[in-house]
Amino acid sequence: MCGIFGVVSLSGLPLRHPGAVAAMAAALAHRGPDGERIVGHERARLGARRLAIMDLTTGDQPFQSPDGAVWMVCNGEIYNAAELRQGGERAGYPFRSKGDIETIVPLYARHGADGVAQLEGMFGLAIWDDARQRLVLARDRAGEKPLFWTRSSDELRFASEVQALLAFPDQPRRVSPPAAALFAALGYVPAPHTMLDGIHKLPPGHVLVAEAGSVSVRPYWEAAAAASAPNTLESARQLRDVLVGAVARELMSDVPLGIFTSGGLDSSFLVAAAARAMPGERLHTYAVRFLEPGYDESPFAEQVTHHIRSVHHVVTADDAALQRALHVVTDRLAEPVGDPALLPTYLLAEAAQADVKVVLSGEGADELFGGYPTYLGHKAAGLLRRLPGRGLLRALINRLPTSTGKVTTEFLLKQLVAAADLPVLERHLAWFGALGPSPEATAWAEGLLRGFPADPSLNRVLWLDFCSYLPDNLLVKVDRGTMLASIEARAPFLDRRVLELVLPAPAALKVRGFTTKAILKEAARGLVPDNVIHRRKRGLSVPVARWLNSSLASLADRYLTAPHLAPERVRPLFAEHRAGRANHARKLWPVLMAELWAERWGVEW
Repeated sequence: MCGIFGVVSLSGLPLRHPGAVAAMAAALAHRGPDGERIVGHERARLGARRLAIMDLTTGDQPFQSPDGAVWMVCNGEIYNAAELRQGGERAGYPFRSKGDIETIVPLYARHGADGVAQLEGMFGLAIWDDARQRLVLARDRAGEKPLFWTRSSDELRFASEVQALLAFPDQPRRVSPPAAALFAALGYVPAPHTMLDGIHKLPPGHVLVAEAGSVSVRPYWEAAAAASAPNTLESARQLRDVLVGAVARELMSDVPLGIFTSGGLDSSFLVAAAARAMPGERLHTYAVRFLEPGYDESPFAEQVTHHIRSVHHVVTADDAALQRALHVVTDRLAEPVGDPALLPTYLLAEAAQADVKVVLSGEGADELFGGYPTYLGHKAAGLLRRLPGRGLLRALINRLPTSTGKVTTEFLLKQLVAAADLPVLERHLAWFGALGPSPEATAWAEGLLRGFPADPSLNRVLWLDFCSYLPDNLLVKVDRGTMLASIEARAPFLDRRVLELVLPAPAALKVRGFTTKAILKEAARGLVPDNVIHRRKRGLSVPVARWLNSSLASLADRYLTAPHLAPERVRPLFAEHRAGRANHARKLWPVLMAELWAERWGVEW
């Protein structure tokens, strides 16, 4: 795991700002506190900041081919490295390391950019082929690891995080209007956009090739193709075996490892599967404890971890700690992250860093197996539309007193009646987004689903969330939150074998009646306590609704009274929230983050 960065000339001319490469490295120091190395010449330079996890003595990057013509850096882990190493050895490649990352170099030598499709793992990588003057960038299938790039005249620059690209003095700092429109609607920026005009996010499952002055981006793996394959998921036992195998594969590490747990189904499955794969090992587990009534789930996590006798750590997230985390993330991340769960994620990672360098996390399970209450909401909306007198019911629900609690019944009912009559995609964006559906966001969602089966079931919205909400929001939260504390997060539910088994499975296996994650719950029996399997999903959240009217009131007044982002929509929402007439925290928080981001990084609206 590391932070990677570099710049290459596409014209053969010397680099315009070679000194900026060292500044790129400094901007990514948190991603790799264990070392730094840069290689190159006047036309190309690339490097890595290392977080040493595998092959602690010989695994320093960049790796170079024996003739020095190919240079490679990779942020992530390659889980099928053993098979790839065998292929390299048969081809006579003289490995200098014992770890997983160097296997990419001989793979490229044999297959070129197409070799990326053989990698299984989480990664953002860069290869410079000096003989061919070719740059290759690639990103893993699910989008666990980030990779950003920009073209400045005849140079292409890349990095694991946006702030490294801002190290160049000629990099413009202007908001991208299309990205801002999508951020306003969704609360996050979908690939290939970023909030900065001219800076791009390489989409998951894609490879970029820059050669002979041209740049092309293409997929090497597509979720739509995987979802269109014949279903092979036949039983909960089959699923359990594949998931347990994925957890075992992702336990590879030469340093201590832990697990983030909430006491919910997903993280509890990981804890149980890891304990089974590492008998006799004392796993470290981490849970967050909230002081706010209704937000704390740490007792459930403690129950699960007590069952396997892990070394359990509880991290208190009171207002002071959460606001300290807010200062850290807004000061150090050059992209607005609209998910407030980033704050407790950072606090967990900060605490875990004292004991471990790697954590497992449960991201991906909700999108693959249908875990969100939103999916049940679509079923309820169909029933509501057929209900006589629903106008009266809507009026009664809207008169319920407003709560600032965590995912309250009142909040869910108001969301249901407000969007029940909308078409499915618009309804989903209303429930899952920030300011709600817009023509731009609806067109984007329809385009993203092009190529998927014309399935009228809930699979359509699960696939939408897998392709964007997961990589562009949740995995951003996990990657940035953990890497700010210099630890690595892995998501076993996003193993390739799991993806290709579950994506094409019928929706009825995932959401059965009003039961979410139906087949995953069956697969967990015997591993996870029954009361955990049947407990209502709550999710990681923070008391943003209260903050906006209390401890962060002055900050909210400053930025939300007259925001740059969608002012005509934000002002009335903020007024309603401040008056206690409605809970608009989910809509307002991303706007506040965007305003703070633009001011911190000197971005022009």
